[in-house]
Amino acid sequence: MNQRQLTLLLVDDDSMIVESLGPLLERSGFHVITASTGEEALTKVQAHRPDVIVMDVLMPRMNGREALRRMRKSNIWIPTILLTQVGEASERAVALEEGADDYLNKPFHSQELLARIHAVLRRARPSGQSLFSAHRIASLDLLLDRQSRRAFLADEALNLTPKAFAVLEYLMTHPDEAVSREHLLHSVWGWEYPTGTRTVDTRVNELRRALKDDAGAPRFIQTLTGEGYIFIAPVKPES
Repeated sequence: MNQRQLTLLLVDDDSMIVESLGPLLERSGFHVITASTGEEALTKVQAHRPDVIVMDVLMPRMNGREALRRMRKSNIWIPTILLTQVGEASERAVALEEGADDYLNKPFHSQELLARIHAVLRRARPSGQSLFSAHRIASLDLLLDRQSRRAFLADEALNLTPKAFAVLEYLMTHPDEAVSREHLLHSVWGWEYPTGTRTVDTRVNELRRALKDDAGAPRFIQTLTGEGYIFIAPVKPES
């Protein structure tokens, strides 16, 4: 039996981006439909119910964030990746508030976009809120409250530095994904932060101590030699 072709809605007012990404996404197996404004995106969502959305933030009239807010208020939880032009870790918090499943800073490599698309599709729930847009997520006896920026293990509050919390948040919202040190550095500290990947290892070690997680037999965070880290425990949104 042939697998159903997935429909992807690509939303960007830059025709050059649409003309370059559209064919690449088609060659990658997606049926691609396009829109150039937030209003048009909402119309296409209602008409086609795509499986995944890639949407630029900065567009005239209705921007990508407003379009996403309207979808989420209408209880439409189609996995959505926002394309932004600000390479700062704070973008992740803003994207969370809008209900995005992931975000990608422009300029980006097309293969990274494809990897993000497949990742959000793997994480997608049949219906309801995604991990990335949930305010509270849980794994075994670990609870992460993303609004208060607090973590609890077996109902006891953990004393984490802000950066360690951000690393844990990123890993938990991307479970079962190999995340390189470089990617964690860029996502948590920002593209221009003058530090090296050893800083990431330091924060992961802090997390392991707080979580009582044995690196040799981990419950939560596994080291992938030469690659980075992966959150191996199951994660779910928590009401």
